[in-house]
Amino acid sequence: MREALGALNAAEDRPRAYTTVLTIMQRLDEKGLLKRERDGRTDVYRPALTAEEYRDRRAAADVDDLLDRYEDEALVHFARRLASLDPDRRRRLQRLARRG
Repeated sequence: MREALGALNAAEDRPRAYTTVLTIMQRLDEKGLLKRERDGRTDVYRPALTAEEYRDRRAAADVDDLLDRYEDEALVHFARRLASLDPDRRRRLQRLARRG
């Protein structure tokens, strides 16, 4: 927790309060993005996901949001984008889609 606070405040003109950062980390733990472990009287936070896992979940949520908001129009744009891709990249993406 203190390491995160120090890293955040090192890059800021106006330091963030300990309680503010603690609240955010607790919320990220509740959402499953951080894991909290007790070490004596200290809480130690670690990432719950790898960067790749986070990107995948975030992309899926963003696509779901686009489809909920724009329905078929969003799919048309995705299809156009896929059609314009380099054939090798399109094949790689198709293989990735089959795995997921």
